[in-house]
Amino acid sequence: MTGEISIDGVFVPTLLLLGILAMLLTMALARLFNAFGLYRFVAYRALVDLCLFILLLGLLAWATPSIGFHP
Repeated sequence: MTGEISIDGVFVPTLLLLGILAMLLTMALARLFNAFGLYRFVAYRALVDLCLFILLLGLLAWATPSIGFHP
């Protein structure tokens, strides 16, 4: 993934935008996991959150060419 997106003439790396989106999705899923009490089944909550972020970032990076963002 070597693309950049121009926002008002400023080139922003696509991976940075995907990272921000993955962080927002991770925060939303963490709230859902906490609301449903799913964190009581894991020993290290921070490790689960980190793995969830990495999985979401990889999924977004894999899915971007199929939704129209081509590098």
